[in-house]
This record gives sequence, C-alpha cells and structure tokens, in this order.
Amino acid sequence: MIEEIFIRDLGVIGEARLPLGPGFTAITGETGAGKTMVVTALGLLLGDRSDSSVLRQGSGSAVVEGRWLIDSDGAVAERVRDAGGDLDDGELILARSVSQEGRSRATVGGRTTPVSVLAELGEQLVVVHGQSDQVRLRSATAQREALDRFAGVALSRVLDDYQATYRRWQANQGELDVIVAEQEDREREAVELRQAMAEIESVAPSAAEDVELAERADRLTNLEDLRLAASEAHELVSSDDLVEPRDPLGLLDSARRQLERVATHDSTLAPIAEAL
Repeated sequence: MIEEIFIRDLGVIGEARLPLGPGFTAITGETGAGKTMVVTALGLLLGDRSDSSVLRQGSGSAVVEGRWLIDSDGAVAERVRDAGGDLDDGELILARSVSQEGRSRATVGGRTTPVSVLAELGEQLVVVHGQSDQVRLRSATAQREALDRFAGVALSRVLDDYQATYRRWQANQGELDVIVAEQEDREREAVELRQAMAEIESVAPSAAEDVELAERADRLTNLEDLRLAASEAHELVSSDDLVEPRDPLGLLDSARRQLERVATHDSTLAPIAEAL
C-alpha cells in the first residue's frame, strides 16, 4: 500500500507532501492546482520517461519520492533486494530526480538503480486506470498471474507441473531445431557432392590423367629451356664444321649433358640422352 508521495519543484508544485491511507483517496481542485503533477509524479516513480519540461520554472531539478508498505517476504521485496535496495520494517522508498539537462536518477530502497527497475516494481505496486487504458491488464504476464491466483492453491501444483513440462518442451524444441538445421546442412552438402560427381563423370578422366597433365604443365612452363637445350644438342650432333674439326665423342657428350639438364621437364628426352 502506498503511504505517502513527496514532490518538489515539479510543474506548479514547489513542495508538497501527500499522505495516503487505506481506502479511497480523491484529489480535487480547480484547473491549474497541480492535480496532473501528482499523476506525473506517480508516473515518474513507476518508471515513466522523464522530461526536463516538467521542472518548476527556475529550479535546477525535480524530486519525487514515494513510500510503500509491502510484504517483506513477497515478490516485490525479493526484487528490491536483487537490485541492492533495503526495506525498513516492510517500508519501501522509491525516488526519482530529473535535472534541468534532462538526466534522470532512480533509487530503490536507498540504492541507485536503472529506471527499468522502477518500471518492474511499478507493475506490481500500482494499477493505473487511465481514460483509455488499463496498464496492468495489457500485460500478458499480469493476465496469466491473475488467472493463476484465481485458481487458488489447489491448482498451484498443476501450474508447477505445467511450467516444468513447458521448460522441457522448450529444451526439446531447441534440440529438434538444431537436428533439423543439421539435417538441412547435410542434405545441401549431399546435393553439392552429387553435382560435383556428375561433373567429374562427364569429364571421364583416365586413371593417370592427373600425372600426364602435371607433366604437360611442367613441360609448357619450361618450354623455352627445352627449346634452347634441344637446339643446342641438335647443333652439336649435326655440326659439319671442316675448318675447326672437333672431337665427335666430345660433341656427343656435350649434347647428352644439354638434354639431361632439361630431361626432368620432358620425360621423352631421357631415352635420347641415354642413347647419346
């Protein structure tokens, strides 16, 4: 239950402390008295977006503080402790400040927290009825919680069993998604392999074709060396120079060495070199 709201430098309100008690409280007043600012202050405590335009003219910052009495063992108290806040005999203090630069600071139980924590707590502390909406009932989580509470303790075990089963289903569904994805990958890989095999079969390669192609590539790469060596060897064995006659065996040996030098690039030259 909310006990009190303190407001300072918000809109037309310089400083005000609004005590609230059990039962129904009506805030009345003529236009411009500050009723809207009370609702704005409550919204800030519930995590609404802040805007420096709501500051009182001439002030450097606005401050809003609210005090609630809550169950020390309830879900709200647990969330407060998770956020690092403290309770004082079941009393929870939420505060929010907005600077002139538009910066906002939120505290929960004396501990600075993100504004999102105020929004989480606000969903459990306050039900806002506006002109065109009912904030809490728009939350699917709140709708389920209301139905579960209405079902009572007798069905709480059924709820626990359902939640456990649902978690198992989620885990199994995740595993199934992985299996399906892997199967699709395998099927895609199989299609690619079949296409590759079809392309290879259409070429109809021979058993030693890779060796032959490698030798041909080596021969073409060293074509100029092969041409020069063959030309020099041919010149040596076919020379008919009568002016300066040379030793025939020496000419044949020189021709043999020329061919042996490049025979690694063309295997057909090896038997010729051996014959020389």
